Amino acid sequence: MPYIKLRKQADGSVRYTAIVRIRRSGKMLHQEAKTFTHRTAAERWAKHREVALENPTALARAQQPSTKLSKLIRWYIDSFEHISKWQRSKQSQLLFLEKHPIGDVDAIFLESATLVDHVRSRRAKGAGPMTISNDLTWIGVVLRAAKSVKGLPVHPEVVDDARTACRELRLIGKSRRRERRPTPQELVKLDDYFSRRDGRARVPMRDIIWFAIHSARRESEICRIEWADNDQRGRTGLVRDAKHPRHKEGNHRRFKLTAEAWAIVVRQPKNSEYIFPYDPRSVSAAFTRACHVLGIKDLRFHDLRHEATSRLFERGYQIHEVAQFTLHESWNELKRYTNLRPEKVREIPQPASNADHLTEDVPGTNPCAA
Repeated sequence: MPYIKLRKQADGSVRYTAIVRIRRSGKMLHQEAKTFTHRTAAERWAKHREVALENPTALARAQQPSTKLSKLIRWYIDSFEHISKWQRSKQSQLLFLEKHPIGDVDAIFLESATLVDHVRSRRAKGAGPMTISNDLTWIGVVLRAAKSVKGLPVHPEVVDDARTACRELRLIGKSRRRERRPTPQELVKLDDYFSRRDGRARVPMRDIIWFAIHSARRESEICRIEWADNDQRGRTGLVRDAKHPRHKEGNHRRFKLTAEAWAIVVRQPKNSEYIFPYDPRSVSAAFTRACHVLGIKDLRFHDLRHEATSRLFERGYQIHEVAQFTLHESWNELKRYTNLRPEKVREIPQPASNADHLTEDVPGTNPCAA
C-alpha cells in the first residue's frame, strides 16, 4: 500500500508526499516518492505507480540509476566520433543537444510527450522544421546505441512516436527547397572585394569562389582535393570520402572539371599535397564576412554549388552529364541544386523540315493558299 506523508511548509501551506515501496520476501527492492499540492493527486499517482511497477520490465527500469540524456550523448560522442568520422553538422547538433535542457531528462524515463514539448519549444524560438527533425534523429541514434551497446533499458521507439505526432501537428517536415543563386551584380562585388583582399590574405578566396562556381564542389571538398589525384588528359579530379548518407569512408568519386575550373587549378602554387590546403571553416567564414561587408543578404557559400549546377544545365549539358560534374547519384538529388533562369535557357535550332511543317499550320502562311 502506498504511504502519504504530510509536510507543512514555512508559509503554512501543506504538501503531500506519496511514497511507493516494492518488497519481495520481506526485502525492499525499490522505493520512490513524489510530492503534490493535493492529497488526491498524490494518492492517484501512488496507485498508478504501484500497478505499473508490477511489470518486471518497468521495475527494472525504475531500479536503474538516473541516466541523463546529456551523459549518453557525451558517451556516444567519445565512443564513436573518431570511428565513424561523421561530419561537422552532426557533431554540432549533438553538442547542442548535450547542453540543451532536454539533456537533463532521465533517458530511462524519456517519453514521447517530452520530445514533442522539446520540438514545440524549439519551433517557438525560430528553429526550422528540418533542423528540429534532426534533433529527433540524433536522439534516436543515441538511444539505440545506448540500448544495443550499453544494454540500458531505454526505449528508442518513443522517438518514432514523437516524430509521428510532430508530423501530424506540422511541427517538423522537410526543409524548404532553397533557390538562392548569386546575382551577376553580387558576383562582381565579391570578385572585386576578394581581388583587393587576396594580396594580403592567406586564403585565395577569389580563386576559391570561382572554382566552386565552375566545379560544383563543396567547400569541404575543395580543401581536400589532392594534386596526385588529378588526371590532366581526362581533366578530372577525385573527391575522397565523398558525402553519402550511409557510406562516406572510402567513397572516392572521380568528377569532371570544366575548362574554367581546370585553369584555376593549374595556376595554384604546388606547395602542398592539396590544391587548396586551407581549413573549410576559414573559407566559409571569409565568404560570410565578405557578404556582410558588401551588404549581400541571405547568400551562403553552399549556394555557389546551386549556381554551378544551374550553369551546367544552361550550357546545354544533359542530366547524366551534369551528374559527372556534381556527383549527384539521382535526379531527385540533382534537381534540388538546379535553379534555372528562363533567360539563360539555350535556344535549340528548329530542323528545317519541321519548320516548314509548322509554317503550314499557321493561318495565312501556307504557300498553297496563294
